Amino acid sequence: MAADVASGSTVIEVDGVTKHYPGVRALTDAHLSIRAGEVRALLGRNGAGKSTLIRVLSGVERPDAGTVTVAGRSAGDGGVREAAELGINTVHQELSLVSELSVAENLYLGRWPRRGGAVDYATMRAGAAEVFERLGLDIDPDAPVGSLSLASRQLVEICRAVREQPRLLILDEPTSALAAAEVDVVLETVTRIASAGVAVLYVSHRLEEIRRIAHSATVMRDGRIVETVDVGEADTGRIVSLMLGDTARVTERPPERHVDRDGTPLLSVRGLAVPPKVLDVSFDLHAGEVLGIAGLMGSGRTELLRAIAGFDPATAGVVSIDGTGTAHPRPAAMKRLGIGMTPEDRKDEGVVPLLGVDENLVLSGFSAVSSGPTVRPGLVRRAAERLIERLSIATASARTPIVNLSGGNQQKAVIGRWLHAGSRILLLDEPTRGVDVQAKAEIYRLVRELADGGAAIVFVSGELEELPLVCDRVLSLRDGSVAAELTGAELTTDSVLSAAMAA
Repeated sequence: MAADVASGSTVIEVDGVTKHYPGVRALTDAHLSIRAGEVRALLGRNGAGKSTLIRVLSGVERPDAGTVTVAGRSAGDGGVREAAELGINTVHQELSLVSELSVAENLYLGRWPRRGGAVDYATMRAGAAEVFERLGLDIDPDAPVGSLSLASRQLVEICRAVREQPRLLILDEPTSALAAAEVDVVLETVTRIASAGVAVLYVSHRLEEIRRIAHSATVMRDGRIVETVDVGEADTGRIVSLMLGDTARVTERPPERHVDRDGTPLLSVRGLAVPPKVLDVSFDLHAGEVLGIAGLMGSGRTELLRAIAGFDPATAGVVSIDGTGTAHPRPAAMKRLGIGMTPEDRKDEGVVPLLGVDENLVLSGFSAVSSGPTVRPGLVRRAAERLIERLSIATASARTPIVNLSGGNQQKAVIGRWLHAGSRILLLDEPTRGVDVQAKAEIYRLVRELADGGAAIVFVSGELEELPLVCDRVLSLRDGSVAAELTGAELTTDSVLSAAMAA
């Protein structure tokens, strides 16, 4: 296939494209070309500029400077419609299917064929069957999308784009939510699409996948395209080095803390399984320790925390607190044992926006601010004021609606809620998502201070470079289990990223 790519015509040419937002250089002087039949991987850390480049290519954003040329035609200001007419189709990370409709109806969504004023279902079924046959897929066009597995739904999303006969197909993390066994089918489908002459831009952090299907990889960093490498010649260390550059490599770690791991672990997990993401995870967590959980999107980080906290049922395994184990954790019981969990989605699951900071802080522990069945406003105010001072929450008053606070201060309040409830074990799922650099530093400091005070903390983050800045030890999840453990001198940004990405 490489020979065919080498002789293929250039499908897309990006020349000097720049896109700035207020105070942010999202994309600077980007140059890129992809040939027919080529699978080009697009790599980079969070914030490297990948999403901005995709939005420009797909017509969602207009560049401030530079040009995009598709098969010799310059893309103007026609937006998404023009990009589609030129042959650029994008399958985004979040699926956009309607579960209640059939597969065929979803494939033609927004463009249902009609005959005599009525929807022509026969044409839709035949068109869907033709696409599936061409790609070697066994999917029933009449099946409701909601009845399909996640992998099959992802394939339907890809087939919807392929039905438009694109010149360039952009796939944004198409396997991030899939189990390892499901990934193979998606990769085989992508290979068939490319072999038919379609250029593919494939965004993923999984190097194993990239080595299987991509001819080349373009690496982005800080809004710039750093280099395009031959996938077969560049090893993992080389790619990680291009992604990180020199600045991330020299980020200073705080002094190493001493954690006494000789006694009974405060939290012990053995053989925990929450299929299909978590298959067999075991670890110990001691008082005073900050344990990082690394892993690419879809590796099961959130599912692991939710199972420990009792929100999702585990099919196997035991969770022990202070040496006492339970095979079927339940939220109320785990809360009583001292576990508190901050959710990944702070906006929808972490705070009650229109309630005050004070009310949000005591939500998980009303009994401490009540007399019998009655909540005492005075006790609420005093408890909230103590936590506001302890956590340095910036707010005009304790009664300020929490929606008026910055993201970083909202996150402190979510953590504070579990301190008010007396939690000894904190499961923090993406605690720095959506907050600025200064707020991140404050959360790092807070987490380490809580550990110094005897709390045991699990710190999950998709921004792998921040884990060495706050954690004493890091576990890397891959294919449903712990693939690597990093501690001491080996706990670096390079090693964390390499462990998460490597096959």
